[in-house]
Amino acid sequence: MCAVAGPQPRKSWFGPGASLPSGEKGLTTRNPAFFLIVAAGLTPASAIAADMAVKDAAAPPSPWDIAIAGALMSDYNFRGITQSNHQPSAQIGFEPRYNFTPALQGYVGVSGESIDFPNRAAAEIDLYAGIRPTFGKLALDFGFWDYYYPGGQCFNTPAFCGPGAAPLPNGNVVKQNLSFYEGYGKATYTVNDNFEFGGSIWGSPSVLNSGASGVYYTGNVTLTAPTTWFPDGIGAYVSADAGWWQLGTTDAFYGGVPLPSYANWDAGLAITWKAFTLDLRYYQSNLTPAQCNVFTSDQTATANAGGVLTSNWCGAAFIAKLSIDTSIAELR
Repeated sequence: MCAVAGPQPRKSWFGPGASLPSGEKGLTTRNPAFFLIVAAGLTPASAIAADMAVKDAAAPPSPWDIAIAGALMSDYNFRGITQSNHQPSAQIGFEPRYNFTPALQGYVGVSGESIDFPNRAAAEIDLYAGIRPTFGKLALDFGFWDYYYPGGQCFNTPAFCGPGAAPLPNGNVVKQNLSFYEGYGKATYTVNDNFEFGGSIWGSPSVLNSGASGVYYTGNVTLTAPTTWFPDGIGAYVSADAGWWQLGTTDAFYGGVPLPSYANWDAGLAITWKAFTLDLRYYQSNLTPAQCNVFTSDQTATANAGGVLTSNWCGAAFIAKLSIDTSIAELR
């Protein structure tokens, strides 16, 4: 299994790569008429009241904000692999942010997704933090992401899982604890209002706590339709992502086997309205059904004619996702 949904909506706040809010800082100049009125003989009490009103109007925006996101999807896919056994999934998340300057933002976040993992983990909980510096049209994002899967069970022989333990009914084995972390760096270049592209690198010393290291490289491109094409408040974009996950060798629990490195890609159309996005997307990877089983320990995998366990978790998938992305500042 894998962990968190890959890049989806272009304007999403959620997780690495979210856009940096902008806004003017500092107080504006007071109205010169105020001083003329004082000179004309305005009472001191009235002058103070007028001064306070001007100060309130000129108050700078708060550097703090909290982004809020939620989604319902027909399948939860991450890097070309279903995380929910091709069943619907729900997601919710929160991200406090602080703008140190108009060009540097710090953030921490937490999100949760419903999953269906071989070890029967209760859910996926993502904890992350990072910084987002911008340099003109270039936006960077550096951080740390922890994938936590509570409530798992161990499926293997008693030697690995303790007395009374056994593999899954189909013979696959999986650890109780699949939690792991990744560090990441991401760059996005906005050419204009209608075109942007970027890439990112993610790295972990032990993907899914398997003992196998992993480095994931990905690139993406987004084409946004001109706003004049649609009624006010409605927008649309098409986007595509392609990635390569270079994976290492597992530990003794999984037999010390090399995990299959693989490519994945997706492409889709999204319709936006206010804070809502409907994303319709096609996902695919080049993993064979047998390789897919090695990577996922799929509890639903079945044996082919040659007796090799195969999984359909890494094949083609079409997914519909309805999401909402907003913030406390936008709700005021």
